[in-house]
Amino acid sequence: MFQTTRRRLAIWYTSVTAVLLIIFATGIYGYVYKTLIDRIDDTLKHVIEIVEPSLVIEKGTIGNRRYKVNLDASFYQHPHTTNQVEDDHIDLEWFSPNGELLWQTVEKTLPIPLSFNSGGKTIRISDDYLLRQITKRIQKERYVLGYLRVSHPLFDVVKPIRQLIVDLSVAIILLVMAVGAIGWFLSGIAIQPVKESYQSLKQFTADASHELRNPIATLKTNIQSLLSYPQMDLETQKKQLNISSRLIERLANLVNDLLFLARNDSGIINHDFQSLPLDALLLEVVEEQKIIAQAKDIHLALIIKDNQEILPLVIEDELFFINGDWLQINRVFTNLISNAILHGNASSNKSKKLVIKVILTAQKKQSKIFYQVIVEDNGIGIVNDVLPSLFDRFYRGDNARTYQDNNSSTGLGLAIVKAIIENHQGKIAVESKINEGSKFIVTLPSQTNQVV
Repeated sequence: MFQTTRRRLAIWYTSVTAVLLIIFATGIYGYVYKTLIDRIDDTLKHVIEIVEPSLVIEKGTIGNRRYKVNLDASFYQHPHTTNQVEDDHIDLEWFSPNGELLWQTVEKTLPIPLSFNSGGKTIRISDDYLLRQITKRIQKERYVLGYLRVSHPLFDVVKPIRQLIVDLSVAIILLVMAVGAIGWFLSGIAIQPVKESYQSLKQFTADASHELRNPIATLKTNIQSLLSYPQMDLETQKKQLNISSRLIERLANLVNDLLFLARNDSGIINHDFQSLPLDALLLEVVEEQKIIAQAKDIHLALIIKDNQEILPLVIEDELFFINGDWLQINRVFTNLISNAILHGNASSNKSKKLVIKVILTAQKKQSKIFYQVIVEDNGIGIVNDVLPSLFDRFYRGDNARTYQDNNSSTGLGLAIVKAIIENHQGKIAVESKINEGSKFIVTLPSQTNQVV
């Protein structure tokens, strides 16, 4: 599929370039041809300007025209003019007012009827012989004395023009071949991100299908079991209905997470950005998560550190304020703290009490103020090989796979966290050591230097 697309891109690129080259070459050909023809026309007009004043005009006899041209006196008594035009390969012809040929310098009469064309006209005598002609009507007062036709062969034009056609054709062929090779190379580079996106989408679709298949199959089995054994005792029915309810909740969470990421990738999420106090938001999240932490004998604490260097730069009432969406930022830290509660205590060392700290500090970087939130625990940590892929969609480290209480996990939580933070022009990083704990570091810009 990608090879076909790449081939099409290369063909289109080469075709468009070839058309442009042909148009350019046609323009060059037309310009050169017109320039050469204009030079010949200028020469013919110059000859007419020389010959016309040398014509001897006499009064005609009674019964004849009032004026006539004395051909003997005009042409034969001025041999230098005739010799000059012959040396320049220019032929002269004189026609009577009735169009009868009376005099010429051509050895053989040209089989060309007289036609008035003062602007220049190209006549084809044979395949290899072309003439450029200009005809001038000579008159005195209102009486037409005759027609002077000046001709010049175009061998000085045909030969270079033919050579130009050959040169342009060879140049176009070579350039099209070169452009075709370059187009193939560039189309390969251009299609590489598409291939990577396609592979990511393919993997994402496969993972989503896998995540959906298991709960749907289990839910279907439970429903079929309830339908097949209607006389089942009430306690067993209640148990299976609870399992079905949890599965439905997991499916709903997965669909919502997928929908959020799809909308985020398309840029159609409507963010409700407003000025919000980060310290108050963290206090709310920590208070909510403390209930779960205390039930598992986990110590959870919020620590807010005042940076004395930052205080003079920020209005007191605006300290720890950012521009953001309250619900999305709340989701970020709820996710990080709940992950620490779920995974941090999955340790074989039960005598070690899990402690989770949420630390809020203000920092100054390059004259700009940033707020840093660290979610830190002293749990089992994360394997180093897992860290680079921790924020990938549907990726789960070994802890997440083996922890029994995490049945509702969709594998999208940290991917959503990263997407939300990046939408708020922030950054997230993770540090961890085995059996020493993990540290998630979130950095968000202050509302004073955040552009929304």
